Amino acid sequence: MAKVELKQPIVAEISELFNGARSAVVVDYRGLTVEQDTQLRKQFREAGVTYKVYKNTMIRFAAKGTAFEALEPHLEGPTALAVSKEDATAPARIIAEFAKKADKLEIKGGIVEDTYYDAKGMQVIATIPSREVLLGRLLGSMQSPIANFARVVKQIAEKQGEA
Repeated sequence: MAKVELKQPIVAEISELFNGARSAVVVDYRGLTVEQDTQLRKQFREAGVTYKVYKNTMIRFAAKGTAFEALEPHLEGPTALAVSKEDATAPARIIAEFAKKADKLEIKGGIVEDTYYDAKGMQVIATIPSREVLLGRLLGSMQSPIANFARVVKQIAEKQGEA
C-alpha cells in the first residue's frame, strides 16, 4: 500500500473536523506533562471540543481551499489542533485558562467564524464568555428593571393597605 493511501484517511478526518467547525485553534504543547495533557483533554471533551495532535502536512492538505488555510504559517514544530463545532470561543477560552497553570502551553493562532486571528487576537477571544453565559447576562439585565418595578408596586400597595 502506498504512503499516500495511508495518509488519505487522516486528511479526510481533519477535513471532516473543519467541515462545519465554528473555530479551530493551533497550539504548541511542548513541555506539558502527561498529567497536564490528560487534564486538558478532559476539559476539551467536557466542552465538546475535539483536540488532537496531527502532522502539520496533514493539516495543510486538509485546510487547502478553506478558511482554515490561514493557519499555514503556524504549522511548524509540534502542533495540536482544537476544533469546536458548537461554541466558537470554547477552544481559546479553555487553552487560555489552562495556560495559567501550565505556562508551556501556547496558542499559535486560530480561526473563529472564518476569520483568522494571531496569538494575541486569540487571547482577546478567550476573554469572551460562552453563549450561555452571555444569554444569562442578557436575561438578567432584562429581568432586573421588571423585578424592581414589581417590588416598588408591592411596597406602595402595602403602604396604602396600612394607612
